[in-house]
Amino acid sequence: MGAVASNSPPLISPPLISLRGVTKTYGQGATMFQALKGVDLDIAAGDFVAVMGPSGSGKSTTMNILGCLDVPTDGTFLFRGYHVETLDRDQRALLRRKYLGFVFQGFNLLSRTSALENVELPLLYRGDEKRARRDAAMASLDTVGLADWWDHTPAELSGGQQQRVAIARALVTSPDVLLADEPTGNLDSERSVEIMQLLTRLNAEKNITVLMVTHEPDMAAFARTVVHFKDGLVERIESQHRQGESVES
Repeated sequence: MGAVASNSPPLISPPLISLRGVTKTYGQGATMFQALKGVDLDIAAGDFVAVMGPSGSGKSTTMNILGCLDVPTDGTFLFRGYHVETLDRDQRALLRRKYLGFVFQGFNLLSRTSALENVELPLLYRGDEKRARRDAAMASLDTVGLADWWDHTPAELSGGQQQRVAIARALVTSPDVLLADEPTGNLDSERSVEIMQLLTRLNAEKNITVLMVTHEPDMAAFARTVVHFKDGLVERIESQHRQGESVES
């Protein structure tokens, strides 16, 4: 009883994120500029996606919409099946706090506070109690290999360590999606590889969906999916065996 027939089609999970016909227009009249011209994109839960394209291609505008920092002019944006384009500002802020983590090229750490205090910030804004904040922040620093550096300020950390603190801060709320905007842009080659290896590990071990904007093919090689933007549209999508993964015969 209840068995599925052997010839039944496999169950396919709906995408975590789905964009359909998304447009974004800035300005009016002679100054009007259409940044997105009808973007269709599906992102599966647990994927590692690199977003690439020349300046003005629409990749940053799309990432801002996916991060609930901006809204489409038209089209549909589904997150876990919910219509994000219908949410008001407060509802989008709640979605960001609950489900999304952000990593930026410039680290965006508070210079006079310790690594631990920087990582605690999202929990402070959320209203968590002090002990719970400290425990979660220490666990997050441990995840990125910086538990022993908890009391150091950004000035006492290398660029790679600062970015690890920024990643720990993004992880401390246990987000479903990590949005990374040129996360290796301010780092040398060796530190860049270290950060990409960390993001790859977090993606694999914690099943965090990673969306990363990058202009560097070497960094995009760590992703499973590469989305290329051109002239406000998705030009093509490539699936790849990412760097460090073995190809099964």
